[in-house]
Amino acid sequence: MATAGSAPSKPEILSLLRSLLRTAAKFTDYNIREYAKRRSIAAFRDNRNLSDPSSIAAAFADGKSQLEVAKRQATVYSLYAPNVKSIMEIRTTR
Repeated sequence: MATAGSAPSKPEILSLLRSLLRTAAKFTDYNIREYAKRRSIAAFRDNRNLSDPSSIAAAFADGKSQLEVAKRQATVYSLYAPNVKSIMEIRTTR
């Protein structure tokens, strides 16, 4: 695990991305689920070219805090999930 002053390793960064995507998949609402996936991928793409270890560590810490927020929100949204699926989730059987 990365310490406060050091940059995280590549496996730690990839693990964070996978955790964010797994958490995004837990949202019951299609729009929120897809937004969380898009936002996670976009944030990692935006930070792809960071080279300064302190900025990498700061971005990683921000990602960890966003993961905790997403986990809490997924739990709250699951408590109040709508009974009707989005039109994007309904598949035709033709």
